[in-house]
Amino acid sequence: MFGLIPREIAFFDLFRKAAHNMIEGSRLLKDMMENFQNPVAQAGRIKDVEHIGDGITHDIVRKLNQTFITPIDREDIHGLASAMDDILDLVEAVADRFVVFKVAQPTEAAIKLANILYQSAVAVGDGIDRLGQSHTDMTECCVKINSLENEADRVTRDAISYLFEMEKDPIAVIKWKEIYENFEEGTDRCEDVANILERIALKHI
Repeated sequence: MFGLIPREIAFFDLFRKAAHNMIEGSRLLKDMMENFQNPVAQAGRIKDVEHIGDGITHDIVRKLNQTFITPIDREDIHGLASAMDDILDLVEAVADRFVVFKVAQPTEAAIKLANILYQSAVAVGDGIDRLGQSHTDMTECCVKINSLENEADRVTRDAISYLFEMEKDPIAVIKWKEIYENFEEGTDRCEDVANILERIALKHI
């Protein structure tokens, strides 16, 4: 696929490293929702992973600034790095909200959304691993990410609707609405990655 283009394979290695780190952050958030025992410590571990992700993103940008000929378009390299960083930022933001808001226990919707976000992150990692393969291979991965994003939209919409209907404490409504929306935005950023991956595949058929 990239046979006629000078290869700088370090970019692909860094993308895979960023993706696997992002998956680990989302896995820790899923575990936090399913085993909510020490939220401060659990959020702290996610924060550590997010710091590692920041470092990988800086490495990609630094390499981009130092590389004259890149294996894919420069804007796609920057877009991929930024979108994966955004996913991990939102994972960390959700975990942080549970600590700052002193949430006693995750709701069923929060547990579902954490699982969807984790599945989306895994699918993003699969897409990153397929960089350089056929457009058909990439499309299959992107369809899965889009489907998960639609599912997150539905769960978020239903959760917020239930919240406004049943929750009498306005402060609780504000807290949970923000948490649900951060979960959903994380899956939106996964879809952003899918769109960039599909664009790259189309350019290099």
